[in-house]
Amino acid sequence: MAAGAGSGAQFVDRVVLHVAAGNGGNGCASIHREKFKPLGGPDGANGGRGGSVVLVVDSNAASLLEYHRRPHRKAANGRPGQGGHRTGADGADVVLPVPDGTVVKEGDTILADLVGEGTRFVIARGGQGGLGNAALATAKRKAPGFALLGEPGEERDVVLELKSVADVALVGFPSAGKSSLIAALSAAKPKIADYPFTTLIPNLGVVSAGDTAFTVADVPGLIEGASEGRGLGLEFLRHIERSSTLAHVLDCATPEPGRDPVSDFEVIERELQAYDRVLGDRPLSDHPRIVVLNKVDVPDARDLAELVRPEFEARGLKVFEVSAASHEGLRELSFAMAAMVEEHRASLPPAEPTRIVIRPEPVGGDVDFEVKDLGDNTYLITGAKPVRWLRQTDFANEEAVGYLADRLARLGVEQALADAGASAGATVLIGTPDDSIVFDWEPEIVAGEVAAGPRGTDRRLDGYR
Repeated sequence: MAAGAGSGAQFVDRVVLHVAAGNGGNGCASIHREKFKPLGGPDGANGGRGGSVVLVVDSNAASLLEYHRRPHRKAANGRPGQGGHRTGADGADVVLPVPDGTVVKEGDTILADLVGEGTRFVIARGGQGGLGNAALATAKRKAPGFALLGEPGEERDVVLELKSVADVALVGFPSAGKSSLIAALSAAKPKIADYPFTTLIPNLGVVSAGDTAFTVADVPGLIEGASEGRGLGLEFLRHIERSSTLAHVLDCATPEPGRDPVSDFEVIERELQAYDRVLGDRPLSDHPRIVVLNKVDVPDARDLAELVRPEFEARGLKVFEVSAASHEGLRELSFAMAAMVEEHRASLPPAEPTRIVIRPEPVGGDVDFEVKDLGDNTYLITGAKPVRWLRQTDFANEEAVGYLADRLARLGVEQALADAGASAGATVLIGTPDDSIVFDWEPEIVAGEVAAGPRGTDRRLDGYR
């Protein structure tokens, strides 16, 4: 959501981000040549790795506004390899700073919950560079006339959601005095006025009480039906999920008929409970609460606060009568908040430093590929390795195609097709039903043997061109 004053958005807490990592550079097929050494062996180098797109928690990032304005981000491609064993340069990564508390989603799946300065998450990984012919040389194939292509980088469409990291969340109706209260408690300077929905962005303030420092979030005003999409509250309820304490700020001087602190409290509680259905392990209904009866500097408001105070205390709630205008009761309120925050912090497990968890792809898993009989002598081959090898193959080069056939044979694809009942001339698809490359299977072509011939050709393919 974007919100702000004037025509330009000033705060964004939810965006759809389209990211594309860089492609890997192609490998180089080159032969070293000198005056008296025309065939000095292969010297084609590997291509460079494509750049990745990385999210990094940065304390200087206040919102997701930058990605609302520019939602498409792409990293640089890797450079191709060159002769003389000159490896292609890696593509530059694109590093995107995000606020503390950013959640990364893809569909309904949460990919990452980024909390803590410097936390990094690779959202799209760059493609690997292709091998040059120097790296492909073997005892049988001493001077390959081909190189592998670079792999494409990942592309993703993800949703970034900002959930403010605050210890205490101030909740209440519009114009209940939350902005004035946070301004009086801290050095924050929110926009303050006496009309509904003054606060269009969550304000954060740092409060010190004795030796305890904690953050307070001024969440935009809720109204009845906010959990069903009315008003602004639903868009900002995510900002109080991480808080340890909820403070109900109740207006004791409201001029609106039919409203009083008790009914306001009950309306907000119903909306918080309704929002619990979308939360996970710690719903809002489990957060400790306190009640703040605000604007007691007004005589009639003080009388009303004294009248309703016993009813809240009967519910087991701590009650504080305060005035953001005269600062009455703010010291007691700040120390009570600090005590609740300290109690919550003491219940947490010991903090660990931010770590980057590396989860490498499994090597040599139980199933490298699968062969599926589609009927009518047609077969579909799926699996990470065959699909990856296809992307690396230059199909304009016969020797590269022959090398692919050899790799598939070593993986066991040829034998698996025979076991599945494929006959000569079978149609073989590698990839997915919607995105695949089609081959005609000819089992009489012997795989694994290198037939001598001009560079870039494969004599085993004679007659099948």
